[in-house]
Amino acid sequence: MSNQDKKRRVVVIVGRPNVGKSALFNRLAGGRIAIVHQESGVTRDRLMREISWGSERFELIDTGGICNIQLSTKQDEINLGIRKQVEIALEDAAVVILVVNIESGILPMDEEVARLLHGKGCFTIIAANKSDNPARDNGAADFEKFGFPVFPVSALHDRGVDIMMQSVIASLPAAENTTVSKPLRIVVAGKPNAGKSMYINRLLNNDRLIVSNIPGTTRDSIDIPFTIGKGEQARHYLFVDTAGMRHRSKIDDSVEWYSHLRSTNSIESADIVLLVMDCTVGPTEQDKKIGSFIAKEKKACILLFNKWDLAEGKVTQTKYAPAVLESMPFLRYCPMVFISAKTGYNIRTTIDVIDHVAAQLQISLPTGILNRAIIDACERVHAPSVGGRHLKIFYVTQVGHSPVRINLYVNNPKFATHAYREYLSKRLREKFGLDGVPIVLNFRERTQKAEK
Repeated sequence: MSNQDKKRRVVVIVGRPNVGKSALFNRLAGGRIAIVHQESGVTRDRLMREISWGSERFELIDTGGICNIQLSTKQDEINLGIRKQVEIALEDAAVVILVVNIESGILPMDEEVARLLHGKGCFTIIAANKSDNPARDNGAADFEKFGFPVFPVSALHDRGVDIMMQSVIASLPAAENTTVSKPLRIVVAGKPNAGKSMYINRLLNNDRLIVSNIPGTTRDSIDIPFTIGKGEQARHYLFVDTAGMRHRSKIDDSVEWYSHLRSTNSIESADIVLLVMDCTVGPTEQDKKIGSFIAKEKKACILLFNKWDLAEGKVTQTKYAPAVLESMPFLRYCPMVFISAKTGYNIRTTIDVIDHVAAQLQISLPTGILNRAIIDACERVHAPSVGGRHLKIFYVTQVGHSPVRINLYVNNPKFATHAYREYLSKRLREKFGLDGVPIVLNFRERTQKAEK
């Protein structure tokens, strides 16, 4: 079997910084997925999307710009991580798209990237980008010296992309007839340097993400597919590593603003959020703001207290947990796991907790048992008087999952005070578990139509 036959249907975009790799990625993926900015080196980790082109489906990977590395600065530390991420991506590539800038012509780093690809033996085509009109097409011929097919394109204006993609599709291995269940979307969130990327790397047991002590190393939300088991018993996850979320007043450039926006968008689309916090400093004000946003979005959530290897011996988990809940009462529904991404402590336990919370998200509460639980709660603690009148609950029913949504048909929703709503939620959680899952109680006035 040839090396090409072993490849999956993976297309990898590579090149030096600021040639338009992310713009081409967005063009092929059909949306603004990668952050595009004039600042060099915005993309660092690999961005992955499964996309459709005509009737064909394949995995598309955007990579960071390859630079000269002198190992003398913090930026070089990141550049070394980018180079490593590119080489890992190339191991899976069936087709490589080398993006160059037709405006600037051939630069030394273009030549270095081309040598790297020849050394890897990857099937490669060249996208001579920024060929915005026919007059620029002639400049594409200069890149033929690299020994790869060259296609003049404009990612910005969608020029020449279709012709290039015909070559890409023709070079992909045959598709396998496999169906995979929709993965559980797990968003890993937190402030900078909490250990989000290190946690995912430890979980996957590889250096999937660039890890550095430099705050803000992760610039975009990165999707990482992860599967446990095989065949029908396989469990599929999609972990999303997000950029560290700083307070808005401390965001000092447009790239970081886009990163913050991507992180909030990722939380909004999550099935479950893992809020990673540094337990050596305790929940910070920014941790609380992120947690408050998660609660506001009604997201299932698990609290991961990282760096426990540094805190153990100074405080116990039984004392730490209540203090956290006191400072973040809006996340009382969330289970807690103390971990160390550095040593691996409790990392695999997080998967068990994720699976448990995922099952709770899809729970269906039988109407009869649910009504009995509400009656018991009301008999234990009567609803307070509002203007001399009391709340009466006639019947309840579950109307949704993820989060658990329950309609309560009452005499007047205004009689349901905030405190009593919280009490009923607490009683339902005690009765049915629902760890990590928000409970949304909708109080509706009973009408003739509702009774029917």
